[in-house]
Amino acid sequence: MKNFLLALLLAILSVSHLQAQKDSLRNLDINLENYDYPFPVSFLEFESQGEPLRMAYMDIKPAKANGKSIMLLHGKNFNGAYWEQTAKALSDKGYRVIIPDQIGFGKSSKPAHFQYSFHELAANTKRVLDELKITKIIVLGHSMGGMVATRFAVMYPETVEKFILENPIGLEDYKLKVPYQSVDKWYQSELKSDANSIKNYQLTSYYDGKWKPEYSRWVNLLAGWTLNKDYPRIAWNSALTYDMIYTQPVCYDFDKIKAPTLLIIGQRDRSAVGKNLAPEDVRKTLGNYPELGKITKSKIKNSQLVELDNIGHLPHIEDFDRFIRPLLKFLAM
Repeated sequence: MKNFLLALLLAILSVSHLQAQKDSLRNLDINLENYDYPFPVSFLEFESQGEPLRMAYMDIKPAKANGKSIMLLHGKNFNGAYWEQTAKALSDKGYRVIIPDQIGFGKSSKPAHFQYSFHELAANTKRVLDELKITKIIVLGHSMGGMVATRFAVMYPETVEKFILENPIGLEDYKLKVPYQSVDKWYQSELKSDANSIKNYQLTSYYDGKWKPEYSRWVNLLAGWTLNKDYPRIAWNSALTYDMIYTQPVCYDFDKIKAPTLLIIGQRDRSAVGKNLAPEDVRKTLGNYPELGKITKSKIKNSQLVELDNIGHLPHIEDFDRFIRPLLKFLAM
């Protein structure tokens, strides 16, 4: 009888958990106007490639400023909202925190026709700093944001005071191992996305099979878009940025970085763009972050490497305390 009651209780809890996940998944519009960010959002309007664009950003000013500013650059499957805890911790230490949504992401414009490049994204990011009259900045990039940050640091070395990469993609040249896939094929693949496929991708690539319920909010942000009538526009922009990542490696730029650099690398991470397209024997060699972290450190002068055991692609989400300690230590140097 006890076993039956226990099994019944577990079943009820499981159903309740699944229902809670379902309830939190809702239709999100193309620019997330019906999704609240943790801090006030401003917009910079400009024209590029004949397209009128709005670039969203958050500007968090500390109660007691230390005179330093830091910019947090988001990954491909995210937006500025996932930096909430990091921004609060940095603001508490006196840092002014700037968090942009790149064009094509989050609350920023999703253009119908756009040639994406890391040069373009870096230049757009500089527009935000110029608007805010910030001439010196600490730059932290995660995942695809690490690729944007790398190009930004090379293009604007006089602006970058310190440089941090948190499990960036692009530590290797994917073209050398992954077969080419056209934008049209990326697009068709993106059109098939739903909550289950997004969760399975993140479970495998980001968390190495170790899931926590709190990760669902980041799945629902992407999955909510798939419910919207404008999702094909979002999918098209996503396909274009996949092509950008694949065709525009930044791993050859690391030796050009001049700023003091910190690499924070979760050792369970095995992320690699197009990994599923590679032959099985090659697939096993992609996204080897324990090895890639060391290789990247050897390329960047005046750099230090912090290896976080038993953490995957998102250290600031998966284990914030272990992420923030080395970051604050580096910033205080």
